[in-house]
Amino acid sequence: MDDRQLPHYHGEEPTHTDVIRQLLDRADTFQRLADIFRQLGDANRIRIFWLLCHCEECVVNIAAMMDMSSPAVSHHLRTLRDSGLLVTRRDGKEVYYHAADTAQARLLHEMVEQVMDVACPQWRSQAEQVQLIREIHDYLTEHIDRRITIDELAHLYPINPTTLKEVFKSVYGTSIAAHLKEHRLEKASQLLRETGLSVAE
Repeated sequence: MDDRQLPHYHGEEPTHTDVIRQLLDRADTFQRLADIFRQLGDANRIRIFWLLCHCEECVVNIAAMMDMSSPAVSHHLRTLRDSGLLVTRRDGKEVYYHAADTAQARLLHEMVEQVMDVACPQWRSQAEQVQLIREIHDYLTEHIDRRITIDELAHLYPINPTTLKEVFKSVYGTSIAAHLKEHRLEKASQLLRETGLSVAE
């Protein structure tokens, strides 16, 4: 969270006043913010949003965890999705929900936890993050022939997609996609050596 004191100033006068007036003129931005806060004006809706910041679930499972009816949960999910705070993934006939990886959703998640005075499970120590990334790396290389998405990995392992990509790159020096491409090329090269075939063959 931003730790600047209030009130704070956007430059010296008259620059400060000019900047404030320009920002106040952005009525559409304030309206979008008001709409989001209006949509979050329900404790259960905020609980559902917070839950889906840490997992991906279907309506039935969310209803069970929330001790609510499925129709009531569906109503809240629709509102959160329409506000851009949730996204969905379809798997066959089932639809799964999780928090959108956007600046607005991340900020709201942090605000909720600041008020609740809890530490998010995703904020592990650096050593724990590295260990988890190495486990994910092993999983990816063991299933090198499968196309595994970032969202799938985030569902399999308790880690935020953005954190996953950032820490993976810091550990292995490249993106997940580029790293897997290197592994696949090495596997193909090894196969050629073992079979004695040329690329042309």
